[in-house]
Amino acid sequence: MGSCLGCHPYSNYPQLKHSSLPAGLVDRPSTRSLHLVTCGPSMVRCAEQVHHQSAGEGPRIPASCFMHGVSTFDDWQHGDRRVSNIMSAEREQSLGALPMDSWMTHMPPSLWDTPLYHLAIPGSHNAITYCLDMNHTCPVDLAQPDMLQKLDRCMKPLIRPFLYKWAITQEYSVGQQLNCGVRYCDLRIAHRPNDRSTDLYFYHGVYTTLTVEMVLGEIREWLDAHPKEVVILSFSHFLDVSSELHTLLLASIRHIFSSKLCPKMEALTLRKLWSAGHQVIVSYEHIITSRHRYLWPHITYWWANKCKAEDLMEAIERRKQRGRPGGFFVTGINLTEDLKYICTHPTESLKDLVMSSNPKLLRWVNKQTPGSKPDSLNIIAGDFITEGHFAPTVVALNDKLLQHP
Repeated sequence: MGSCLGCHPYSNYPQLKHSSLPAGLVDRPSTRSLHLVTCGPSMVRCAEQVHHQSAGEGPRIPASCFMHGVSTFDDWQHGDRRVSNIMSAEREQSLGALPMDSWMTHMPPSLWDTPLYHLAIPGSHNAITYCLDMNHTCPVDLAQPDMLQKLDRCMKPLIRPFLYKWAITQEYSVGQQLNCGVRYCDLRIAHRPNDRSTDLYFYHGVYTTLTVEMVLGEIREWLDAHPKEVVILSFSHFLDVSSELHTLLLASIRHIFSSKLCPKMEALTLRKLWSAGHQVIVSYEHIITSRHRYLWPHITYWWANKCKAEDLMEAIERRKQRGRPGGFFVTGINLTEDLKYICTHPTESLKDLVMSSNPKLLRWVNKQTPGSKPDSLNIIAGDFITEGHFAPTVVALNDKLLQHP
């Protein structure tokens, strides 16, 4: 199963000569489909509209039509049936084929006014576990059962290898995850025990080597390079974080993201975010959210707590029958191992479990629908999201909003 880390922005693809294609188009070799180099309010995607809207420019024929023998504007203008068929086919494939590092930037204009909580958005469960501290002096996190903490103290050389195999949920940095299409990050925050500093870390089994401030700085750098992408950062599961540390964390968030922070508002859409220059939605699982206009309430996470794909899908389908929440919410397709599974699969890891189940889970995801209906989904989060076709599969669900707005 391939990795998505080969995704690149359009600027990395060779531009074609004006003699071969209309100006403003490039060929994307990985899909052999043609896209506009610039996409925004002043230029519409070639698969959606005919006209280039900059002053002094003439109309454009969608690039795919050139590939199928529609070579003149008259062919296009007079409604050649081939054009209709071509355009319909392109709409079916276009969103999943977008470059994952900038898929929001290249969304069709018809979705710019759709609330973000009605879009299908790829998410990363326990996003910062790629840098867990492998040093045996690092303690097991305090959220772990007392028995595990005692066993770790007495049998560390035996316990730690198992712990690491089942604690790592992502293998690549947050920047690489964003490049692969992730726009929701599950961030679990802790203060290390017996640490006299005010540094905060992430945790899952053990603590990370990277601090929260370091990771947020990397996200800021990525956003600066992708000014029309929007990320949702969910701060939750705070462990041993005092009121003073909360205050320091919020100050750090404000300092790092500054004007990119999106205040709480109704009808949150791409068009509104772009016009205001907002790129960061901060969800914060703490009572303090009511005192800060830029802190959004905790985002509901549907966690099935199952180690088999069939059981997970069944649990989520039952939950869907009760209706979706009104705002953002996450459907977790992350499998959860239990002690019995770990003991009966001593040579395996969480990644083995995920990779063996991913094809079945992604087939189920492909059947889901975003939108406002009671059984629709919004953010879909998983483990090892850089593997396979997780993000493109989720993003492609938004095609259904074009078919049934």
